[in-house]
Amino acid sequence: MPLPLLLFDCDGTLVDSEPLLADEMATALNGVGLPFERRDYMGEFRGARFRNIVAELQTRFGAVDPERLEQAERGMRDNLARRLARELVTLPGVTATLANLAHFPSAVVSNGPESKIQTALNATGLAAYFGKRFFSGYTANCWKPEPCLHLHAASIMGFAARDCIAIDDALVGVRAALKAGMTVIHLNRFPAAETTPDGAIEIEHMAQLPSVVKRLVQRRESAIRRAETTLSETTLSETGFAEKRYGFIT
Repeated sequence: MPLPLLLFDCDGTLVDSEPLLADEMATALNGVGLPFERRDYMGEFRGARFRNIVAELQTRFGAVDPERLEQAERGMRDNLARRLARELVTLPGVTATLANLAHFPSAVVSNGPESKIQTALNATGLAAYFGKRFFSGYTANCWKPEPCLHLHAASIMGFAARDCIAIDDALVGVRAALKAGMTVIHLNRFPAAETTPDGAIEIEHMAQLPSVVKRLVQRRESAIRRAETTLSETTLSETGFAEKRYGFIT
């Protein structure tokens, strides 16, 4: 039986980019008059698309000139790219976990632009593992928490949603994958502050992932074997009935 496709989020799941992003986002947003602190991203807005954050802040604090916002976003992304290239590291346990799961098909699914994903993978050495197998919300024109980004990635990789396992630390990503009909593992790095949604499997450290994936695969194989056995027994029963009814047994 083919192995499931593993779909990893990037920021906060594979790489520790969120503190850097929160810093640069706070600088950019305060620069255009939208009050925002680093902890706001790590709490309320973690994993959300930047423009959705801006839209929400404008409803609270008033509209900002679109040209100023565009310049602020461009500057933020430029500064972030430089910091990612210099400072970014993987989260604990990621490298060993990926090595353990190297025989599984896999890809990265992120709300960020392709350039940011590529920078993160190159800076941490994860490009050697994922290559070009990453999918951006900006390329698919669809962002978490909608399910279409996960479904887009699965389709391009040649998998049905039911044959995918999504791994995400942010609730927006967990909910997106659940909506897509995938098996979802929530890397809950803040269990005191976040509750894993119903239907998702919670882990608190990437080192736990291989054993969870192994159990899921074993459970699926057992279910398929049971279904095949039931089908075989049903077929034999129906064949015996037909033989008796039509005189095939002599």
